[in-house]
Amino acid sequence: MISWPNLVSQLFNGLALGALLALISSGLTIIYGTLGVLNLAHGAMFMIGGYAGFVAYQYTESFILAVIAGSLFVMLLGVLMERVIIRHFYHRPHEDQLLVTFGLGICFVELVRLIFSSQSQLVPPPALFQGITNLGFMFYPTYRLAVVGIVAIALGALFIVLYRTRLGMIVRAGIEDSVMVDSLGINVYRVFMVVFGIGAMAAGFAGIVNAPVVSLTPGIGDDILVQTFVVVVIGGVGSFPGAILGGLIAGEIISVTSMFNPGYAYVMLFAAMTLVLVVRPHGLLGVQGRE
Repeated sequence: MISWPNLVSQLFNGLALGALLALISSGLTIIYGTLGVLNLAHGAMFMIGGYAGFVAYQYTESFILAVIAGSLFVMLLGVLMERVIIRHFYHRPHEDQLLVTFGLGICFVELVRLIFSSQSQLVPPPALFQGITNLGFMFYPTYRLAVVGIVAIALGALFIVLYRTRLGMIVRAGIEDSVMVDSLGINVYRVFMVVFGIGAMAAGFAGIVNAPVVSLTPGIGDDILVQTFVVVVIGGVGSFPGAILGGLIAGEIISVTSMFNPGYAYVMLFAAMTLVLVVRPHGLLGVQGRE
C-alpha cells in the first residue's frame, strides 16, 4: 500500500543507496578521468571489500577494524592490479581495457566463490547502530541512517584529498591534460598508481559499509557496477561533484520506483540516463574533454 510513511521511508532508502552509489562512482570516475581506463572490475572490488571486511570481522569482532581492513586490502589489490596489468593498457584501445578489466572481474568473483562458496555471508552492524530509530513520524533502521553519515564523512575526506592537497591538484591536472603534467617533471605513472589505489579503496570501503544492509554474495558487485556506470554518465565523466549528484539521483529513482513496481526500477534509471544524454551529452556536471 502506497502511503506517505512508505514514501518517506523509500526516500530515506534512496538516500542511503544514493550515498553508497556516489562513493563507489567517485572512485570509478576518478580512475577513468585521470587514467582513461574503463574499469569493469570495479564492482568486483566492491564485493571483495565486503568479503575482506567479513574475514577481518570474524577474527576481531570489531566493525571499525573490519572497515579499515576491507578498505586497505582493496586499495593494495588495486595498486597491484595497476602495477602488474593496467599500466600496460593506458595507451591501448578502450576495447582492450574493457576486456582485461572484465576478465579480471570474473576471475575475482570466481576466486571468492571458490573460497567462500555461493552461500550468503552476514556482517552485523556495530552495536551502536543496531535496532531502529524513532523519527517522530516513522521508525527507521538506525544503521541505514548511519550509512548516510559514514559515507558523507568518506566523501568529505575524498574531497579534501582531491581539492586541498598537492596530490589532488596533480590528479585534477591529470584529468585535464596528463601530457602537460608529465612534461612538468611529475612522475604521472606513480600518480596513476596512487589514483587507482584510491579509486579501488572507495569501492572496497563501500562494500564493507554496505555489508550489514545486504548480505554478501560473490555476485553482489554485478548490479552495483551497472548502477555505478549509469551514475557516472548522469553526473558527468571525470566529475567528482557529478558522481555525488548522480548517485543521489540514481538512488532515489531506484528506491521510489521500487515502491510502485520493482521491475521498472532499472527502466526508469536508464530512462533518466537517456534524458540526461539528450539534454547534456557530457552529464549534469561534466565538461567536454576526454573522448
